[in-house]
Amino acid sequence: MTTTASHHLSPAFPGRAPWGTASKLRAWQEGALTRYIETQPRDFLAVATPGAGKTTFALTLASWLLHHHVVQQVTVVAPTEHLKKQWAEAAARIGIRLDPEYSAGPLSKDYHGVAVTYAGVGVRPMLHRNRCEQRKTLVILDEIHHAGDSKSWGEACLEAFDPATRRLALTGTPFRSDTNPIPFVTYEEGNDGIRRSSADYTYGYGNALGDGVVRPVIFLSYSGNMRWRTKAGDEIAARLGEPMTKDAISQAWRTALDPRGDWMPNVLRAADQRLTEVRKGIPDAGGLVIASDQDSARAYAKLIREITGTKATLVLSDDTGASKNIDTFSGNDDRWMVAVRMVSEGVDVPRLAVGVYATTISTPLFFAQAVGRFVRSRRRGETASVFLPTIPYLLGFANEMEVERDHVLDKPKKQGEEDPYAESEKEMDEANRQEDEDTGEDEQMSFEALESDAVFDRVLYDGAEFGMQAHPGSEEEQDYLGIPGLLEPDQVQMLLQKRQSRQIAHSRRKPDSEADLLELPADRRPVVSHKELLELRKSLNTMVGAYVHQSGKPHGVIHTELRRVCGGPPSAEATAGQLRERIKKVQEWATRMR
Repeated sequence: MTTTASHHLSPAFPGRAPWGTASKLRAWQEGALTRYIETQPRDFLAVATPGAGKTTFALTLASWLLHHHVVQQVTVVAPTEHLKKQWAEAAARIGIRLDPEYSAGPLSKDYHGVAVTYAGVGVRPMLHRNRCEQRKTLVILDEIHHAGDSKSWGEACLEAFDPATRRLALTGTPFRSDTNPIPFVTYEEGNDGIRRSSADYTYGYGNALGDGVVRPVIFLSYSGNMRWRTKAGDEIAARLGEPMTKDAISQAWRTALDPRGDWMPNVLRAADQRLTEVRKGIPDAGGLVIASDQDSARAYAKLIREITGTKATLVLSDDTGASKNIDTFSGNDDRWMVAVRMVSEGVDVPRLAVGVYATTISTPLFFAQAVGRFVRSRRRGETASVFLPTIPYLLGFANEMEVERDHVLDKPKKQGEEDPYAESEKEMDEANRQEDEDTGEDEQMSFEALESDAVFDRVLYDGAEFGMQAHPGSEEEQDYLGIPGLLEPDQVQMLLQKRQSRQIAHSRRKPDSEADLLELPADRRPVVSHKELLELRKSLNTMVGAYVHQSGKPHGVIHTELRRVCGGPPSAEATAGQLRERIKKVQEWATRMR
């Protein structure tokens, strides 16, 4: 039994071969390794977009450190049980043997180290500290932001790995929505006095897209009319994409995702048509629906069976066979998998090319992790397609795919400022939680979904928006669902521009009487922000205040009368259209009294 893994590697593998002779590493991986070997740091943070090959980089470096006796053993810390096993399997392929079942006591001499979870470290930090003190250890912290998920996890990682000889931190999504510091990450203060995380090597989505390492992502957004009943008994109707209060957005969004309405079946049908087109160029391409909870996941799987005639692979986080189901789907050519959250991060299914974002989690971290499941490229020209509801936050995240973000501490708080990234720690915990626990959210946000329909809204690509609104099954929708699955990034942009130009020309030739949907191109149909909704509400209150002095009636009486005449819920839950109608009505009343 040898004490290093290098004897098991091919002659071309770094650490075994003379430096610079390895031909299988990507340019960024070789660049990061060169920087590491030149500087020999104790701590190193590598930020690389999902699908870029962080695992290969880390294991190559581990092999080099083992071969040169810088370290004697390796500990990999991963977010989930599935990822822990995935690391052990990847390491085994290059001769580094990690025990993914390690719990306590001496490690068998058959292994070079262990693969554990952050939760496992949190339970027994001293066990891992003792291991680091006994032998020179390289600790690989996969998706390091999880060490900041809770104070106890962060403290456990600090305690366990403080004595480690070397620490390699990896992440594809370095930003977090909170300001909890992440262990072993360096923060540098900028000219504005705000501390931001400092990476030792960064390889972002934009760079990876240019290198052909990841796929370009086409986002297909669907709007539609939603109707639901609140806990108070009010029936509310709203259109996805219309500015609403945060609670109303949440309820409209959940109404859209209700499998009993028409929105989900129409979007799943469109996604399946897109998958059929993609499979013409990528024969084994698969689709993934990311669901909010187990009941929805089962219902979506049933809908897919009805739409396609074939069974979808169902992955539930508390199912003992979940990891096996993912592995099986990864190796076959089945069309669809439906999962509850656990496939959102790190799980490697390279053939996934079409996704449906059917969850109400709205943190940028979770969104980036989810989209990361579709961007891994196996050959040049592959494209990814992600279907999502027209929710302002999501469209904002989609339009910022190429923006690099560091983890920020000391976030400035401005009075009244709406920051879509300033989500609560509770929601972040929810995004990263595996089990489907009862969070009590349903009780707080009790409502009843009544009906929904779907409208093809727009396509987002590379920060630009394309398309005309269209009914599901229409020629306009088919124009975008039929985009070839094999295209270079610049070809995607050119094709989208051509399709929109053709639609605009077609729209101009049509009589107004035939236009049953908003005949405006996507780039002229901005999704109004929550901040703008606040301005509308403020404007209504100002108008009502002025009318109070003119009419002598109290504010409450005027608001009640506006609601009776114009319809709809109280102002706090009203849509932009309803608020504008009330503003117009109170202006009309004021004019009459002059």
